[in-house]
Amino acid sequence: MRRDAWAGVALSLLFSFAGPCVAQTAWQPSPGHKQVPIWPGVVPDAQPVEGPEESGTVVDAVGSRKLVAGRPWLYVGRVSQPTMTVYSPEGSNTGAAVVVFPGGGYNVLAIDLEGTEACDWLTSKGITCVLLKYRVPCAKSGPYRNCPTALEDAQRTVGLVRFQAAEWHIDPHRIGVLGFSAGGHMAAAMSTHFEKRLYPAVDAADKESCRPDFAVALYPGHLAVPEKNFALNPDIQVTSRTPPMFLLQAEDDPIDPVENSLVYHAALRKAGVPAEMHLYVKGGHAFGLRRTESPITGWPQLVEAWLGTIGMISR
Repeated sequence: MRRDAWAGVALSLLFSFAGPCVAQTAWQPSPGHKQVPIWPGVVPDAQPVEGPEESGTVVDAVGSRKLVAGRPWLYVGRVSQPTMTVYSPEGSNTGAAVVVFPGGGYNVLAIDLEGTEACDWLTSKGITCVLLKYRVPCAKSGPYRNCPTALEDAQRTVGLVRFQAAEWHIDPHRIGVLGFSAGGHMAAAMSTHFEKRLYPAVDAADKESCRPDFAVALYPGHLAVPEKNFALNPDIQVTSRTPPMFLLQAEDDPIDPVENSLVYHAALRKAGVPAEMHLYVKGGHAFGLRRTESPITGWPQLVEAWLGTIGMISR
């Protein structure tokens, strides 16, 4: 789907929120977890946002809740103060960590469907999860040049996790990123834009590398340019230093066509970067970790096996 069309989908969701269960106060994590601002002072390149941060249940135009696997999902919008929330592993600690980027077309964040639920899975496998609530909406949906603030937040967070690795019992050489939809695009952007920060360094954390050691992109968007016969987005410059990547997408994805994974995988192969891709005939878009009858929703087990293969966790 074209970038403007995907933006329209996300905005149509945003503007359809109505009714008593819609707009709430700013999102808060579950008890026992605390959001931490990622910027110590003024947020760089701050953009005006129309109103305070809000969160609520996604509903359609007639007020019915939008369901995924029979359950509603929550959005977060108007994020001007980005935060990270650290979820520690349950039981044994593998030493690996993953920074999670929820999707939402760079307009909103699917904070539970593609955020906290991913952290529940990762921590159950002994992996530290860091949920990034990055700035949305962007002036335009799409590549980082239209939304540099989100990539700034991602670069900053990976550097912070590496800086705090000893305190959080994390191996600084086993820090990855995982994203859904637009967050999948950001996982690729982080994998190809780590040599230089988009913002001036603010403290010692920004002296740490923000290169992920691995990346996972689930039904990613914005990687292929349809107007150029689905060529790779020129903003995504793959090199031999791009980290290993896991890609997963359905061929019937109505939002982001499967070419997004195909062209990126081809570029990774050409650069000699280890990459694993799984394509399914059916599955749609935005299924998160919620299990359905569709085989594609068994993807977490595929990721776990892949992490063992590349040496990030024990096999």
